[in-house]
Parts: sequence; structure tokens; C-alpha cells
Amino acid sequence: MTARTDKRGFAARPADPEGWIRAGDARPARDGAVTAHSARLTIDITPELRGRIKIAAIRRGITVADMLRDLLAREFPDISGDRP
Repeated sequence: MTARTDKRGFAARPADPEGWIRAGDARPARDGAVTAHSARLTIDITPELRGRIKIAAIRRGITVADMLRDLLAREFPDISGDRP
């Protein structure tokens, strides 16, 4: 048998979640420039919900990504200035 390594698995929880989340903010894009929307979020939804989201975006004349970014920004506003 081979010896077990200390390598963390794919779904391992980070020791410092806040630092882990912030670490993704400063990563440069492939061309070396930092983009405004550089983090990627993946969620599982039903095909029916995906269809409704796409139709809503088309009716509004915007992309699904832009619509969801606006929705998330409204739901989770930046409160960093509210801290003492």
C-alpha cells in the first residue's frame, strides 16, 4: 500500500474561510489584468428555473450574468463601511 499524504481533498473546508474568500479577489486574469468580475460562482438549479431566469433576462434586454449580479448586489449590499 502507498502512504497517505496530507493533501486536502476537493471538498475540504479551509482553515480560514474569510482569508480564503478574499484571496480570490486579487487574482489577475489570464492576460495579467484584474477584472471587476473575476470570481466565479456555480450553483445547481432545476432546468425549469434556469429557463425562467433566461426568459426574464431576455425580456429585460440584459445578460443572465448581469441580471444575477444586480440581484445579488441588492440582496447582499456592501456593508464594510458600516463597521466601527
